Amino acid sequence: MSALTTTPAAAGPALKVTQGRVLRSEFTKFRSLRSTAYTLLTAVVLMVGLGAVFAAVTASQYHTFNAAARASFNPITTSLGGVMFAVVAFGVLGVLVASGEYSTGMIRASLTAVPRRLPVLWGKLAVFAGVIFPVSLIASFISFFLGQVLLNSHHIGVSISAPGALRSVVGAALYITVAGLIGVSLGALFRNTAAGIATFAGVFFVIPPLASLLPSSISGHLTPYLPSNAGAALWGGAQNAPNALAPWTGFALLCGYAVILIAAAAWRLRRSDA
Repeated sequence: MSALTTTPAAAGPALKVTQGRVLRSEFTKFRSLRSTAYTLLTAVVLMVGLGAVFAAVTASQYHTFNAAARASFNPITTSLGGVMFAVVAFGVLGVLVASGEYSTGMIRASLTAVPRRLPVLWGKLAVFAGVIFPVSLIASFISFFLGQVLLNSHHIGVSISAPGALRSVVGAALYITVAGLIGVSLGALFRNTAAGIATFAGVFFVIPPLASLLPSSISGHLTPYLPSNAGAALWGGAQNAPNALAPWTGFALLCGYAVILIAAAAWRLRRSDA
């Protein structure tokens, strides 16, 4: 027998495909992409930077507010105002996590290694949520405390112990994470980066202001149930919207949208070839 011939025992046992190994693989792919770091940095800068801008401008102009504007002023949501823009960047990253492999063709190798397919989707969702939530939570706390420092220069800031403050700060991170998971599911469902990003941006950034232009008898009953407004109820972004949902009710509705889209992405992954 040739010296180069190996026996099955010498080759060692084949590695079994497990969800844990799929998770490690997906995390390796996630952190190795340059777009991941750039998009995360952009999202954090938008969240913290714009929140600081909103707080600074509000603080400098507060003396010009009339009684109605002062009554509706909320220092918590003012400092978290950057969430409205950062969520688009986080959503774009979510789309890229899923659609990027389809554009490069790498998805074929992933599904060959994991023939049951669905563990790949679960791995992408888990890795994304596991990274995005702590990053957005840290950014949310920074936004809050920096904003309150700027607002306190005019004695209109609050502490983290103020009613609704901690819930809003943590809620902003929860909102961003679930919205990002919607982005992942859109990327897996459409398998096209442009289509996924356009749909996400339309749902979270275009449709809400357009819906507000409808007659009040329609918009008042429609806008609270849009994904962006439903999720924003948790961190206070929809506080002035008519018929706004209760914080946890809105967040539950946002999670419901995410579950439906994830189920649709899973169905397509099982039924359609890559």
